[in-house]
Amino acid sequence: MAQSPVSEVTIPGLPLWRRGKVRDIFSLGDMLLIVATDRLSAFDVVLPTPIPDKGRILTQMTLKWLDLTRPLVADHFVSEQVRQFVPLSEECADSLSGRSMVVRRADVVPVECVARGYLSGSAWAEYRRNQEVCGIKLPPGLRQSEALPEPLFTPATKAESGHDINIGQQQVEDLLGKETATRIRDLALAVYSAASEYARSRDIIIADTKFEFGWIDGDLALVDEVLTPDSSRFWDARKYEPGRPQDSFDKQFVRDYLESLTWDKTPPGPKLPPDIVERTRARYSEAQERLFGKE
Repeated sequence: MAQSPVSEVTIPGLPLWRRGKVRDIFSLGDMLLIVATDRLSAFDVVLPTPIPDKGRILTQMTLKWLDLTRPLVADHFVSEQVRQFVPLSEECADSLSGRSMVVRRADVVPVECVARGYLSGSAWAEYRRNQEVCGIKLPPGLRQSEALPEPLFTPATKAESGHDINIGQQQVEDLLGKETATRIRDLALAVYSAASEYARSRDIIIADTKFEFGWIDGDLALVDEVLTPDSSRFWDARKYEPGRPQDSFDKQFVRDYLESLTWDKTPPGPKLPPDIVERTRARYSEAQERLFGKE
């Protein structure tokens, strides 16, 4: 049963470091406390209606993926036992339970590290224009949602607001240097490939996903959320059929509903009706259960 949604977090005595679209982040000196709220954004606007349990689902999925990918790459995770690091009231601890991670601070690499195995989203739009994705030439005649000949690293700029912009590997090298650019590409593709194999065995296709890396004690590490419906395109492998858009485990119900309105996609966003909220929550929950079983 869904718990009461958490739209915003305030922790007495703990300074807020940053409030993002979904996560509220607090400073713990040389560490950070990341709390995934139930906020939902669409078209780069945070909507006024939260999705119950969304933050818990995102956090628990991230923790499972970090366990699975740790043999491939280090990460920033320290603990989900927040009360070991912060004195909290019982009520505050309950509201943070399951949706919080204490992590090490990292010097975050200023590039969105996107790995793609299928032709969808902005990659499909770019391919239709020039048969390329991020400067990588692809064979002619590929269809929407079709598997690529091999997974691609398609990095993008980090935008403070609005959409990220796809860039090529050469631009990443110019920004980070050849060694770091090559390392994040190789790590992104290795983690994506391992996760894709695991997910496919559970009838889920990871069409693409976005990673963030940061430097911790001189090593590159995975940071932020990992392989969730907010950062990835999950498809139902049982219903997969190239040549069309796919059924996805994310907020597509919300996007489709918003597209049916006269809203101009600027703040404030419209409130969501209960059926859209529940259907969205159900899709996030199903993705978690299909991948990792019932909690």
